[in-house]
Amino acid sequence: MFVRYFIKEGFNIKESPLKSEGITNSIRKQLFELSEEGFKDFSQLLIPGGNSFIGVRMPDLRILAKKIANDDWREYLNSKPKYFEEIMLQGMAIGYAKADIDEILPLVKDFITKINNWAVCDCFCGGLKITKKHKNLMWEFIKPYLSSNKEFYIRFGVVMMLCYYIEPEYLERIFEALNKINSKDYYARMSSAWLISNCFIKFPEQTMHFLKNNKLDDKTYNKALQKITESRRIDDETKKWIRSLKRINVLKVK
Repeated sequence: MFVRYFIKEGFNIKESPLKSEGITNSIRKQLFELSEEGFKDFSQLLIPGGNSFIGVRMPDLRILAKKIANDDWREYLNSKPKYFEEIMLQGMAIGYAKADIDEILPLVKDFITKINNWAVCDCFCGGLKITKKHKNLMWEFIKPYLSSNKEFYIRFGVVMMLCYYIEPEYLERIFEALNKINSKDYYARMSSAWLISNCFIKFPEQTMHFLKNNKLDDKTYNKALQKITESRRIDDETKKWIRSLKRINVLKVK
């Protein structure tokens, strides 16, 4: 796979991606070398947000992001992304970068303003492994985003909780944060439902108590129930009981 994508005419994987014509043009050229027209069309249908796609698969983006992180990643983060894949690369580079948390957090804050779809948001959150070493600090960092009125600011905070904080010490804080989220935006609601379902899988008793006593809007609440019943890790009897908790007389949850 590595050879098939990277050993092409005029392309040498041993070369640094930071060429003399400028970082942005150099990386963009390599992205187009890796593009697949069919995958570009598929991505445009799957990921809304008005993005321009090149059509590069995620494993190849990760390989390139790691190379960027081993070179002058700071300079690349200063470049202006034009395509979906370039935004993804910048987010991945932040995750792979070897730097102190004090340097990373301002980069995270800046990158969040570039998020305009679920794919960039979720990939970015999943790559911020530095969170594991700075749990309390990062928790305080994400809290303001949970009270935002912006769809993907909220989703960022929620997905960060999903990735790193579903554990006993933070469980009640997660439920408290969910109760305070006030958004009618689809991707914010979906992330909350996704988080609740994962909490239920790991901590069913505590999450059931939350489901019986919460301030969630009806659509988010019912979507969370649906997500729980879709899990293969939940037995049929529990799923039946979960379905009985659905709030009626509300519009169908999309």
